[in-house]
Amino acid sequence: MFADRATIYVRSGKGGDGHVSFRREKYVPNGGPDGGDGGDGGSVIIEIDDGLNTLVDFRNVRKYLAGHGEDGKKRNCHGKNGEDIILKVPEGTVIKEAETGKIITDMSRDNRRFVLLTGGKGGNGNQHYATSKMQAPKYAQPGQPAKELNLILELKVLADVGLVGYPNVGKSTFLTKVSNARPKIANYHFTTLNPHLGVVDLDDAKGFVIADIPGLIDGASEGVGLGHQFLRHVERTKVIIHVVDASGCEGRDPIEDIYAINRELANYSEDLAKRPQVIAANKTDLIFEGKDEVIDRIKAEFEPKGYEVYPISAISGEGISKVLYRVREMLDEIGDDPVVFDAEYDFSENVIYDEPFTVEYDEEENEYVVEGPRIEKMLGYTNLESEKGFVFFQNFLKENGILKQLEELGINEGDTVRMYGFSFDYYK
Repeated sequence: MFADRATIYVRSGKGGDGHVSFRREKYVPNGGPDGGDGGDGGSVIIEIDDGLNTLVDFRNVRKYLAGHGEDGKKRNCHGKNGEDIILKVPEGTVIKEAETGKIITDMSRDNRRFVLLTGGKGGNGNQHYATSKMQAPKYAQPGQPAKELNLILELKVLADVGLVGYPNVGKSTFLTKVSNARPKIANYHFTTLNPHLGVVDLDDAKGFVIADIPGLIDGASEGVGLGHQFLRHVERTKVIIHVVDASGCEGRDPIEDIYAINRELANYSEDLAKRPQVIAANKTDLIFEGKDEVIDRIKAEFEPKGYEVYPISAISGEGISKVLYRVREMLDEIGDDPVVFDAEYDFSENVIYDEPFTVEYDEEENEYVVEGPRIEKMLGYTNLESEKGFVFFQNFLKENGILKQLEELGINEGDTVRMYGFSFDYYK
């Protein structure tokens, strides 16, 4: 079974709580705090597996949970970190947030591994809070909460060129003729229910990857039949070869068919409608009389609109090489940059902004301390090791008035700001 879409739930691990305990050794009657830190929660990681070509595994298992961090223990024992969970997906899988439909990441090309949700950071044990005035702190930091998301996984095939057209117009035969792909072919409508990829090798020219996109029907852009499942595979292609039955052997008008398929492409995505397109007028071997008349009629209708028309016979191979070399020229004009979907989802949407926080100066430690539920959750949802995450962190401090409060307290450049185990040097 080919599966190109799945909906799943993922959750990272909660950070373990810091521990509150004190040394109670025989000759140390008034021992100091020795509560250990909690372990970090496991992260949710997505990786490309070249051995996969469908999302069928995600149809059977819908929930994926990383391990929780273990709580800290006495005698400064650190809690065990939670285990990461790694989701293996085929290359070309686009990860979306289910509620908004916004793209989180596109697992293709150089994006081989993506940390989707970082685990909650483990809380500090009470040993971290001992000061000259508070030598026996009876509190510890709780672990940061787990993070969760409902996801939509969509597989969009990686191909330079897409074959589109009504069922039974000869796309599978064309693909077999020009590439190493071997799709099953039969004289029935909807015989191709899976997208097939093939590599086209050309003499004295660079090859390319071509995909047979399953047959479309009227209303496909609205989800009729398997329309959406089919159309998403055209989205990465740079050039479209529109295969049409020029013979009309099934009683269809090739001109009306071309208009109908292009309407479905445009209704699904305006960008698709703008992709360069050539028309392969197939089954010329079945036109015994008036061959030139039929082709001339198609050319007269579509060439003024910018579409080049090539008469071909996928069975005999007649005219196919002209199509392939013209498509290669078009790809060269477009360039080699891959079609990759940009991230749209902002993880800061998960941060709850209406919870309290405090900004204070710790005279004993000579540090500025920012803490509270809002700060803790922000740090939990932010990957400070990434450039985008750190920019969000800086904007969060500014937009929530934290920088202003620090300045009102008299902070100077180079002073230390502490936030739940993180320490930063302040610079404007």
